[in-house]
Formats: sequence, structure tokens, C-alpha cells
Amino acid sequence: MAIHLQQALDIGKYLVTQRLLGRKRFPLILMLEPLFRCNLACSGCGKIQHPTDILKKNLTPEQCFTAVEECGAPIVSIPGGEPLLHPQIDEIVRGLVERKKYIYLCTNALLLEKSLDKFQPSPYLTFSVHLDGMREWHDKCVDRQGVFDIAVKAIRAAKAKGFRVTTNTTIFEGVDPKQMQEFFDFLATLNIDGMMISPGYSYEKAPDQDHFLKLEQTRALFREILAPVKAGTKNWDFNNSPLFLDLLTGEKDYDCTPWGSPSYSVLGWQKPCYLLGEGYYATFKELLEKTDWSQYGHASGNPKCADCMMHCGFEPTAAMESMEPKNLVRSIGGIFGMSK
Repeated sequence: MAIHLQQALDIGKYLVTQRLLGRKRFPLILMLEPLFRCNLACSGCGKIQHPTDILKKNLTPEQCFTAVEECGAPIVSIPGGEPLLHPQIDEIVRGLVERKKYIYLCTNALLLEKSLDKFQPSPYLTFSVHLDGMREWHDKCVDRQGVFDIAVKAIRAAKAKGFRVTTNTTIFEGVDPKQMQEFFDFLATLNIDGMMISPGYSYEKAPDQDHFLKLEQTRALFREILAPVKAGTKNWDFNNSPLFLDLLTGEKDYDCTPWGSPSYSVLGWQKPCYLLGEGYYATFKELLEKTDWSQYGHASGNPKCADCMMHCGFEPTAAMESMEPKNLVRSIGGIFGMSK
């Protein structure tokens, strides 16, 4: 099971409540970025390309709590930058646990093992460790040797202390499907609590613009990677919705739900979504009400959206689709994270 039962029930209750209230646009996951600073310079990420004065800024715990309460999403993903560089990250996480938010603290794991004593195991806290493949491929992706081994050691240490740990894998052009399958087999030996996969998105500030996948490339590659799952010969414990996996392989065709994963950072509420930097609003209400949402997603014809199949845009769509009667049997037991 990729997520535990209580989380599945709480998220299902939240989705049903929003539908009963007649709300057409509501958040599912808040992407809370307390800083952009990082201790790696991955070629596929543009976060550390911000000016130095921005990289020095941190959100305060109070700013984080205000954003979480204003947004109301049941899940809070804490990416960055590297969140473990934040001097008050333990206070932020503790406050979110007290608010009973399901937290995914995204980390490259370089600081994870030495930071474990700052946190307490909780069903509301999951460390989401960035691993893009086996040793050689991952270290190439993050442009530093030795990171894979540090991350794996930290995962084992976190699990030994009772923490929930998942992995987060971004698929780029040039990846070997068979090696990815071997990678998923390896992850299964670590006793982790699920794996999340997504194709990379071409951040405008990312140093490497040559290895992002186009739409049909994504479908063809994921069909090959996930062939053992579709054939029933593998049962990898993905933390993605099965409907999202269907989208990746081209079996389903959804449009994205850009308001489903709003992003709040030191710059404010990013418009329109976590992936496109077109300015910022001061409040979540402004983001929701002032954004022309018809200009985004595959159906809009916006060229910036044409090749995007990132989980932050399409998992909320899959979550709502899972509520349809025809999909309930497949999605039962985990509306937002079951692959079985």
C-alpha cells in the first residue's frame, strides 16, 4: 500500500466534501517552498538560478502556517531548494503535523541522516527522497558523485528510526528503461513506503534544456518502463494514482488541473502553477480568482503546456477521476496513491 489507510480516507473525505459543496476549483496539494537555496546544482532544475538576494531568503514558520491555512489543502509537499537547509524546518514540520496535514518533505538526502533527530515519526510526515535511478545515472543527474550512496544510507537510517520514506524519480530523455526497471526492483528492497515517478518539465531556468521529454516520447518511454506492471509480472509500490500511470502510458488522456497544486514561496503565490513562473499574487484567493485558467493545460493550446505531464498538474485530475463510479473499484483503498 503506497499510502496508509487513514490518509486515503481523509483525502477521499476532502474530495467528496468539495464536490458536495459544488466547488469547481480547489487545491489538493500545497507546494510549500520555504527557500530556493540548495546544496546541489542539478542540471534539470532551475531553482538555484534565482538572484543571490532571493536565495538568501527563508519563509518564516508563521508565513508557512498562514499559507497552509489560507489554502486549506490536506497535503503539503515541501520542496525547494533543499528544505533541510532551512534553520527552522523542524518547527515548520511540527506545526504542520499539529494541524494534521499530510507532509511530504522532499530532500536530496545529503543532510537527512544527520537531521533525523530534529523530527518525530508520524503518520503525517513522509520524507520524499530524490533518486532518479541507480548510482551512475543518479549521480550524473545531480552532477555530483557519491550522492546516490549517501541517499540510500539515509533512507535505511530513516526507516530504522520508524519514519515513513518514499522516493521521487524524475524521468528524462536518454534513460534506459531496463535500468529503470532494475532500479525499481532495488527500491523494493529498501522497505520504503512507495515510489513516485514523473516525467521532467522543462523549467525555463534549467541549465540543461536538451533532455526533457516531448509528449509522445513520454508515452512511449513510460509504456516500455511500466510494461511489467501492465503485464502483471511486477507490482512496484508506486505512490502515484493508477489513473496517472495510465496517462503516462497513453491509455488515458486528461487535461491538467493547475489549481490543484498551488505553489507558495518566498516570492508569494506563483501563477499559474508550480512549473510556470508568470508572476506572483499576494494571496491564494487572488491566485484562484484572478488567473485565467482557460489559458493553461493541453486543451488551451498554450505551447508551454503542450508537453507537460508532471504529477503536480495531473495527479489532482486523476484524484477527481478516481471518484467516478467506473473508477472506484480500481482506486479503492487509496484515492491519491495506490498503484494496485
